[in-house]
Amino acid sequence: MECRQIIMNYTVPPSREDMEVLALGILECLPDELERYCNDISVVVEDMVDDSLFADLDLDDPFELLAIYKNGKEITPGVERKVANDDDILVLYRRAILDMWCETEDDLLATVRNIIIEELGRYFEFSDDEIQDMADRHFQGAL
Repeated sequence: MECRQIIMNYTVPPSREDMEVLALGILECLPDELERYCNDISVVVEDMVDDSLFADLDLDDPFELLAIYKNGKEITPGVERKVANDDDILVLYRRAILDMWCETEDDLLATVRNIIIEELGRYFEFSDDEIQDMADRHFQGAL
């Protein structure tokens, strides 16, 4: 599948809707290794991690969590639901991503793309080297 390049210029920080459009475009052309796991994935963009998940994951800083993949069979990572709705969701945390983007001064598309590949790769238990390889190849394909 050919990836379309999204060009966004911002005079204000990208909104949750902007971030969702960006993420959906990235999901349309994931690396083959990940694509087979992500046929019916939904994207949700939240401003910040909620208090419950913050406590469950024992985070020190709400800006630590950039994204999380929630399998339809789980309430939170590692906790299976008694009644699963089978909705697989990738949650992106807008404020943490924007903070990282501002610090690194990298391209926003590249930043979000790498976050998505890393989160999905870790969830599906790819090695760090495999994740880096996918991110590098995906970057080349998007040029």
